[in-house]
Amino acid sequence: MKQRLDREGIAKRAAKELKEGDYVNLGFGIPNLCADYADEGVIFHTENGAIGYGPLVSPDEPEKADFHYHDAIGRFWVPAPGMACFDVLASFAMIRSGRMTVILGALEVSEKGDIANWSTGGALGGTIGGAMDLAFGSKRVIVTMEHNTREGKPRIVKECTYPLTAKERVDLIFTDLAVIKVTPQGLLLMEVVPGWTAEEVQALTEPELIVAPDLKEIEL
Repeated sequence: MKQRLDREGIAKRAAKELKEGDYVNLGFGIPNLCADYADEGVIFHTENGAIGYGPLVSPDEPEKADFHYHDAIGRFWVPAPGMACFDVLASFAMIRSGRMTVILGALEVSEKGDIANWSTGGALGGTIGGAMDLAFGSKRVIVTMEHNTREGKPRIVKECTYPLTAKERVDLIFTDLAVIKVTPQGLLLMEVVPGWTAEEVQALTEPELIVAPDLKEIEL
């Protein structure tokens, strides 16, 4: 069986899209791992009321965790000079300002950039939470996810079958097989995991992919 990226590999590649001065909100799961690989100077925001906080607390250093300092997912972070705390109303005003980049997980993404990342189906996920505001209010929406379900079904589809979080809002998709850009012409396959071909990725993707003329292998 050919090698795919693991969750950390997906996060590491996605984090390369974040630059100094970017304001970024990270969703649950793979997106949250991006904080471990982002460049210094990326400014992180959390829905529960903080921006510009310091590094995340490593699981190997639980003594650094302070109950008062955690993100909306419950991951602890360290206070940093210049950070700010505020109420949830101010937090969502920031989210809706069109100034942030958001990285979200997804159950499905359509060929038009629709995103479905919540379900009432128990094991698949809970209620929608702040994801709708994040997807609609941000200037750039990045998705990180496995390319296929455990059963091998495509997560990149022609039309989403789960309840939509937002229509036509996804800009970039990072999976364990590829980097794909959503364009008005369709899904542009920009990068593939080393050892994989565009044809092999296409076979595991429902909509037709446009192969970039300068298609290259993913570098971490």
